[in-house]
Amino acid sequence: MSARSHLTKGLFTLAALLTFVAVLPVLTYAADPASANWTKLSPPTSPAARVYSTMTYDPVSKKIVLFGGFGQNGMLNDTWTFDGATWTQQQTAAAPPGRTGSAMAFDKRSQKIVMFGGFNGGHTGTAFLHDTWLWDGATSTWTEVKMKTSPPRGTGAVMFPDPASGNAVMFGGYNPTQVIPNLNKTYRWTGQSWQRLHPATSAYGRGWAIATFDPVRKNVVLTGGNGDTIRTDNTWTWDGKNWAQQSPSTQVQALVSAGIAFDPEMQSTIVFGGFGESSNQNVNQTWSWDGRNWVQLKPKNSPSVRDGLAMAYDPATHEVVMFGGEVQFQGKLLNDTWKWTGR
Repeated sequence: MSARSHLTKGLFTLAALLTFVAVLPVLTYAADPASANWTKLSPPTSPAARVYSTMTYDPVSKKIVLFGGFGQNGMLNDTWTFDGATWTQQQTAAAPPGRTGSAMAFDKRSQKIVMFGGFNGGHTGTAFLHDTWLWDGATSTWTEVKMKTSPPRGTGAVMFPDPASGNAVMFGGYNPTQVIPNLNKTYRWTGQSWQRLHPATSAYGRGWAIATFDPVRKNVVLTGGNGDTIRTDNTWTWDGKNWAQQSPSTQVQALVSAGIAFDPEMQSTIVFGGFGESSNQNVNQTWSWDGRNWVQLKPKNSPSVRDGLAMAYDPATHEVVMFGGEVQFQGKLLNDTWKWTGR
């Protein structure tokens, strides 16, 4: 059964936010796009097939961390790490409740991964979550942070390291209790609580968009998502203080629940898959953003069409890692692992 049947009417997809951390080294050259390619990996153990999980790189443990999603038997709350060759399930004393579409990013100041919100599969407003959890890569433990006030309940927000402070920053998401369900608020994690920011200009509200930090241009790039009546085939950047809409000569179509990560080898942001709102179908295209324009790449090999996938850059192997997702209209959940090599 497709996870889509468990969502309220009007929900297209739930995203996995997939961020690149600000502490990674920046190369002084760009690789030839013609040599870049996708390669399917064969790890001895893999997480179960799932869609709308969340994944990011943890520089403390030097591993990619994946949490939750929707599987064959419902909402998942398992935690996995990937070292470039092997997936390992982490047996934690405490874990966040199962969910899809949570936002997650590494917070440089606290040296922990921050995770917020998501959807737990219920049929009331409280099914949309607003809890905050921290993953400590040094001890492999989850800790919930209790606070009096939090950002609105929601799912499908994006989270990324702030170019200016290194703190985790969150934008957007879907909240069915709001007059305009797709949010356009920006929050910064202080280490103890969420601080709402008030930029002079804000990107259009949306859920299940994609965003990642670009250490070369020292900003965050955001595109796609589900924006109600507002188009999301547009590109925005965040510099730590303000959102600015870009004007590329070529714009990737509005992709819902695609994968995104920055590739230092190519000095470009890489986007894969998603549900194309203009084409009304899953895609398996690979796009790159060089800070000025979107370019569709033509790798020799490519993963199958999907959305709700998870993607992150692994600096240890110098490769972008992609996991899982779903083939829409078929209800087919995936658990394959791929790497994108920009060299």
